[in-house]
Amino acid sequence: MRLMNEAKFQIGQIVRHRLFSFRGVIFDVDPEFNNTEEWYNSIPAEARPRKDQPYYHLLAENDETEYVAYVSEQNLLEDETRDPVRHPQVRDYFAGFDSKKKQYKLKDKRAH
Repeated sequence: MRLMNEAKFQIGQIVRHRLFSFRGVIFDVDPEFNNTEEWYNSIPAEARPRKDQPYYHLLAENDETEYVAYVSEQNLLEDETRDPVRHPQVRDYFAGFDSKKKQYKLKDKRAH
């Protein structure tokens, strides 16, 4: 029997990419890679992350724009600023920002 990968980060947590200049809030988690082979193969072979780890869906932002990103756990770090993100879709997924915990609270209708 294969054990499920346990996610290091949680929905609502603010993270940043280890290599690239963007950050975001997690709105979903896959226990292992669950995207297309075309997407995976578009990553240069020497930089491709393992498939057997959690992958995170982020409402992401950089200095110029906001977008949705799909990132492997090995490429994420906790965001030290823990400041809210400005992504326009945040209100679609989250009920608000908990300033004490420094993370977002998932809307009840979105919770699993």
